[in-house]
Amino acid sequence: MRIEESSWVKKVIKEEQYEKYMNEGKDFINDDEIWEKVEKNKGSTPEKVREIMKKSLDIQTLSPDETATLLNVKDPSLWEEIYETAVKIKRKIYDNRIVTFAPLYCSNYCVNNCLYCGFRRDNNEEIRRKLTLEEVKKETEILAGKVGHKRLIVVYGEHPTSDANYIADTIKAIYSVKVKTKNGYGDIRRVNINAAPMSIEDLAMLKDVGIGTYQVFQETYHHETYKKIHPFGTLKSHYQWRLYSMHRAFEANVDDVAIGALFGLYDWRFEVMGLLYHTIELEKRFGVGPHTVSFPRLTPAKNAPYSQKTQYEVSDEDFKKLVAVIRLSIPYTGMIITAREPASIRREMLPICTQTDASTKIGIGAYSSKKRAQDLAKQQFFIGDARELDDVVKELAEMGYITSFCTAGYRCGRTGKNIMELLKTGREGNFCKLNAILTFREWLDDFASEETKKVGEELIKKEMEEVRARTPRTFSPKVADELTNYYERIKNGERDLYF
Repeated sequence: MRIEESSWVKKVIKEEQYEKYMNEGKDFINDDEIWEKVEKNKGSTPEKVREIMKKSLDIQTLSPDETATLLNVKDPSLWEEIYETAVKIKRKIYDNRIVTFAPLYCSNYCVNNCLYCGFRRDNNEEIRRKLTLEEVKKETEILAGKVGHKRLIVVYGEHPTSDANYIADTIKAIYSVKVKTKNGYGDIRRVNINAAPMSIEDLAMLKDVGIGTYQVFQETYHHETYKKIHPFGTLKSHYQWRLYSMHRAFEANVDDVAIGALFGLYDWRFEVMGLLYHTIELEKRFGVGPHTVSFPRLTPAKNAPYSQKTQYEVSDEDFKKLVAVIRLSIPYTGMIITAREPASIRREMLPICTQTDASTKIGIGAYSSKKRAQDLAKQQFFIGDARELDDVVKELAEMGYITSFCTAGYRCGRTGKNIMELLKTGREGNFCKLNAILTFREWLDDFASEETKKVGEELIKKEMEEVRARTPRTFSPKVADELTNYYERIKNGERDLYF
């Protein structure tokens, strides 16, 4: 590590910003307690499992004992009931819509040396690069103007050249892009970030420039494994600085936070419990749980030894189980299934999930680059589903799921504490349906292929009929009329109309 990097590293961690939340020097993840609960809740009756499912359907966060009970289910038929309940919960809260986004990698310089990551400092074959602000705009123009995305998750390595100031500048650059399309314009309306743990002061600055959701994955909640795969002396080796990232975000008035674990680093059951304990801690401290939860599986990365073969590799069967248990354990949260997964798995799990990426490229500058071979040398890991957004949207429509490009809730104040009640009562799904119809119409007119547009319009017709059928029971006649009005205005070229 160079002298300037070493000097920067020493200034990053501020112990006083997380130690105040600890209990006599201990954090809220108790490894022994988690395994005790997993062991204690074996052999539960089907009746008890069904009582837990009923609680989830009432949109209540499960207790650790209840989640451990689900993790111990052996009966395949009971697992089918769990899957069916997970689908019902998702439909109850979010209706039948799926949100899409794209990742935008801005920098792969990193001071860390994580044993599972292609960006690790000691990977000398990695082609290091940081996008200039003009390059950020160029990437955004493609994603917003050619593909049609409305929201991004922007990703950065942990390094002094991609600090909070650079992140703030890239967020402003992305929001500044507006591209003319066939019938309207393309722009990014929600910039979420996946970045390193930051101080309260840095997060407050990002709040001021319009950060969307702040996403930090703990990677693994198991202390000993965390220590093993994050070499001592690196920034990321500090478990508690990372664990309390969301506490600092809430202190900085960031509305929405996102947590996740990288499944395959340790036992998947432990990681599910860790995500639940994290959720319970945030709810207790701030009255707000995670806006989204992510559950990527470990995939191979170049010169990252731990990613090649791990004793904790998660099978497809266990992956489906963990996704379903997360949905029941934290029923209100958004759930993100990414392009790490092959299309077949995403297809199976999307009825439980709320978000997925498409047209995904994870090289630095990959969207505007034509040198695919070079891009592979700039990737953090390998992806399993590289389909274009148009293909994903068409498939979703054929499955009866409407792709939502809505970002209205964030701009109407339906964030943080304000959205929790709406989610837990199922009322947010009503807004979701209306805005999904409007944004889907907008996307079909501006970006869809003729084949996708045809399938999409059939789905919109059914959605509009459903709104009329649910009036006045769910939607007031005034809202139904306004939907029709907005819809016609969008068909005539207006954009960004929402409830």
